[in-house]
Amino acid sequence: MQAAPLFRERLLFWCGIENLHQNRNGGKPEMTIVYLVRHAKSVGNTERIFQGRTNLGLSAEGQAQLPQLAERFRHIPLEAIYSSPLLRAMQTAEAVNHYHRLPIETEEGLCEIYAGEWERKLFADLPILYPEHWRLWCEDESHFCAPGGESIVQVHSRISHAIDRIAAQNDGKTIAVVSHGCALRCYLCHALGLPLERIGEIPLSQNTAVSRVVYDGGTIQVDYYDDLSHLDPTGKQEVSV
Repeated sequence: MQAAPLFRERLLFWCGIENLHQNRNGGKPEMTIVYLVRHAKSVGNTERIFQGRTNLGLSAEGQAQLPQLAERFRHIPLEAIYSSPLLRAMQTAEAVNHYHRLPIETEEGLCEIYAGEWERKLFADLPILYPEHWRLWCEDESHFCAPGGESIVQVHSRISHAIDRIAAQNDGKTIAVVSHGCALRCYLCHALGLPLERIGEIPLSQNTAVSRVVYDGGTIQVDYYDDLSHLDPTGKQEVSV
């Protein structure tokens, strides 16, 4: 899945940017740097079900992705790590933390969308069982809400407030946040200053993909999004919620 042109224009090319926000006084960051990580491939991703809050762990393929992710963060001076409490995210956060040995803080606001009746249903069955809701999911996601579930509007508000608060609590630090595909797309709308109606311009991040945002003086800058160079130099991988 490729980023839409309007989204792509607002991103900086990621290569070589890791040292962009270091000052000349001992290399300490001048602003708050947040690394966003989507969880590694889970059992639900492999089975092609809508996981939402269904608490499944990582698949064998997801477990195999963790050493590369750990190595990516080996030399990044993380000072705090936050994670959704769902198992697939916590297992991924442990890999991010492998060389740092920090306490992993769980944050409910980082959870995936709660999908109500859609939880644990096969993606292939959803357009048959819920044709109108499926149309919204595919064509007008900003107005989507599964029967009995959480709306995209609610997810957007929840995760935006959570990450803004986490960044404020860690002013001037470098931190990692591990979350989920739909939730991170909602947050990126907020970080880019896009109305939620334009969420379709933001591609679903891939498993273990890393994005970097910077909080500086009341502004948020997206340095790069959905980078998979630790797994595959081509950065190509099948994606699913």
